[in-house]
Amino acid sequence: MESVFIQKIKQKFGIIGYDYTLHRALEKAIQVAPTDISVLVLGESGVGKEFIPKIIHQYSCRKHHTYIAVNCGAIPEGTIDSELFGHEKGSFTGATNMRKGYFEGAYGGTIFLDEVGELPLTTQVRLLRILESGEFIKVGSSKIQKTNVRIVAATNLNMTESIQKGKFREDLYYRLNTVQINVPPLRFRKNDIKFLFKKFSNDFAEKYHMPPITFTEESLKYLENYSWPGNIRQLKNLIEQISVMETKREISVEKLKEYTPENIPSISFSNHNKVVETTSIHNRERDLFYKILFDMKKNLNDLKDITFQLIKNNSNTRFIEKNQHLIEKVFGKMIHNRSNSIFQLEDSSKSEEDSDYEEIEEDSSKNELSSFSLQKKEIEFIQKALKKNNGKKRKTAKELGISERTLYRKIKQYGL
Repeated sequence: MESVFIQKIKQKFGIIGYDYTLHRALEKAIQVAPTDISVLVLGESGVGKEFIPKIIHQYSCRKHHTYIAVNCGAIPEGTIDSELFGHEKGSFTGATNMRKGYFEGAYGGTIFLDEVGELPLTTQVRLLRILESGEFIKVGSSKIQKTNVRIVAATNLNMTESIQKGKFREDLYYRLNTVQINVPPLRFRKNDIKFLFKKFSNDFAEKYHMPPITFTEESLKYLENYSWPGNIRQLKNLIEQISVMETKREISVEKLKEYTPENIPSISFSNHNKVVETTSIHNRERDLFYKILFDMKKNLNDLKDITFQLIKNNSNTRFIEKNQHLIEKVFGKMIHNRSNSIFQLEDSSKSEEDSDYEEIEEDSSKNELSSFSLQKKEIEFIQKALKKNNGKKRKTAKELGISERTLYRKIKQYGL
């Protein structure tokens, strides 16, 4: 039996459902609201985690101050520090004015960090400092500033797995996870599905000025037993799609199956998208690496041609004999031609490409120097492209064949 207070909260925030685990999550939010301890909200994508920080803020002593929700996964890695902590004028290309970050703007209020598991490790260090001492430093500044905010974070990732893989700091996890609130997935709230369906059906009927759709008993049973990988968000989208597309307002189970993909594991679709995005980023970085490598190869071949001509036209046989080992290493085996007092190169059955790869393998001891040269060349490429495009990062990234996010990271990495 739910309390009158829980009923009021559900009504105020538009929360539908009577499941015990949902009520327990709401009760914990109310209990921690008057305190200032940090809260970590866990749950799959689409379960409605965003309601918990709103409830915590509304029933805290900070309710008359600012509430800011930040989707950490939607902000490019190169700009997230600026967004959260602010920056000084001229601290990076495009920073034409001083900017306040969210932690400065939300002084006295609450910040909700959604998808906190997506934060870069460098940003995690800054966030840990705020949680420990309330201090932060703007990008491009050396002045320490103080803030007074309540942090509520949320994620749909397995944080233990992220910590083991080195993607999330363990000390930050324990700082954020002072109190943990779990929002249950829809497949664990089968009895709530019929109430959610009725709510969404009436909402879309009013929105699109048409009669609400209804489901047969068999259709409702099918909805309750479906895995709902996208949770409440998926159910809402399904009801809206059917409301618009179907002229017959009572939906049979056969018709319903046309709108619900089967045999999908109950996980967030975002994991697949992240794999695809990561692969795409790696491919673009590889293309840039090859572009730099081939440019260096061309320069090296030009240098070899010039050197070869100089040696060939040099009548000083003593110089050639003295440097024979080095010449053969670079140009191949020498065959002395007495009539011309000069050497010729023996034809090789190997292609130039094969030879290049063998040289790379033989000179593996020089990897460190090569890596430095490639890095230097990469910096030159990026600087030239930025100059050519007047500092416009979108055009620069397109010209280099990489994403804007990768470009921001390279600019930050090399201090450009």
